[in-house]
Amino acid sequence: MYNMNELTEIINKCRRCSLHSKRKNVVVGEGNIDAKIMFIGEGPGEEEDNTGRPFVGRAGQLLTRMIEAIELKREDVYIANIVKCRPPNNRVPLEEEAIKCLPYLRYQVAIVRPKIIVCLGATSAKYIISREIRITKDRGVWYQKGNFYIIPTYHPSALLRDPSKKKDSWEDFKNIRDKLKKL
Repeated sequence: MYNMNELTEIINKCRRCSLHSKRKNVVVGEGNIDAKIMFIGEGPGEEEDNTGRPFVGRAGQLLTRMIEAIELKREDVYIANIVKCRPPNNRVPLEEEAIKCLPYLRYQVAIVRPKIIVCLGATSAKYIISREIRITKDRGVWYQKGNFYIIPTYHPSALLRDPSKKKDSWEDFKNIRDKLKKL
């Protein structure tokens, strides 16, 4: 079993798929490695690729505000993505890219050992919960896998594109807050 520093070194050298060829930075993840909550998105965007940090663009700023709205700080949680390198033009990661990166995410989950995993968006939910998941239908539903409680919700970028989804997302986040208080 690796520690996070060792895992980060391994990921930084990764050439398992073609995404490495155009990246500026690998975006491994960041946050509290003893976090009770882990947020998982689909992949880095342009600002994340430039900085090497997850969720720092407009969607990331919204995610930070959402985390704070449930009485947590960004430093209290761990944030990662399905893929660690930016897909071209911020497209959805291809299945082969996601599959090549998933072992890294599994190691991150094993290191952090969160009690709650929040899947931000359909791509994250697809690879963590089920290939059959439909984010509009299944968001807000709790799943239990092993020692983890997992909940899918809208990706913050979806909320920026369609503000009418913010109400449902807020309900999900209150549900996450309430679940955390019981654990």
